[in-house]
Amino acid sequence: MNTYKLGNGVLIPKVGFGTWQAAEGEEAVNSVKTALELGYRHIDTAFFYKNEVSVGKGIKASGVDRKEIFVTTKVWNSERGFEKALEAFDVSLKNLGLDYIDMFLIHWPASENQFGNWKELNAETWRALEKLYADGKVRAIGVSNFYVSHLSALLETAKVKPMVNQIEFHPGMTQNEVVDFCVKNDILIEAWSPLGRGNVLDNEVLVALAAKYKVSVPQLCIRWIVQKGHLPLPKSVTPERIKANLNIYDFEISQEDIAAIDNLPYIGGSGLHPDKVDF
Repeated sequence: MNTYKLGNGVLIPKVGFGTWQAAEGEEAVNSVKTALELGYRHIDTAFFYKNEVSVGKGIKASGVDRKEIFVTTKVWNSERGFEKALEAFDVSLKNLGLDYIDMFLIHWPASENQFGNWKELNAETWRALEKLYADGKVRAIGVSNFYVSHLSALLETAKVKPMVNQIEFHPGMTQNEVVDFCVKNDILIEAWSPLGRGNVLDNEVLVALAAKYKVSVPQLCIRWIVQKGHLPLPKSVTPERIKANLNIYDFEISQEDIAAIDNLPYIGGSGLHPDKVDF
């Protein structure tokens, strides 16, 4: 009950542990170790986070059987293209100290505002992920921050369909167009920044609903995402919050209250748009 089934049949835990901004060294090691000890079985990192080595150490230090853990990392923008993406995978695998990676993602799409050959760049990077998948080095492959335009172009040449699209998703930012496209194409939505930024956690509607269900606002947000059929990736380095963020299965939000959260206006986010970023 606590897993989703990806398009290729692989099971993935419904709540992942995000490691963005967990500093390389003791902080990242301890937070990953703590998360696994508290019951998480899904760890999300990326080469760009500069903490893959510590994430790998945290996994080992936890003592949890590797086969029980779903590990995701991502190829960074500077490594786009077939050969460079393959080399980037080898670097991440070595950094993590693992024999295989459960899921490998393209971190950001090459976009038209930066590249005249953006479609080809994305297609060639994806071809590298398809090879890693065919060779059994990864159990699943996907993308991150892809909008409908990027996905549509990718699907024109892809032999294997992306199994996930990891996007910014939280109350006040539901990205309905890309979510609808992914649902129709059996691409699981993973939610980064599931608690939002800025004023999200202080929003009056969320505060009142959290009080109604006797939970914290972060727990409410994470539960809302799961009930919508998506996969949240909450991040924390505080043991109490790490534990609380996983404790979302003993209450259920009514459909009326789900709708109230769905209809919230924009109340804060990263401000990052894949067609406008300059990195």
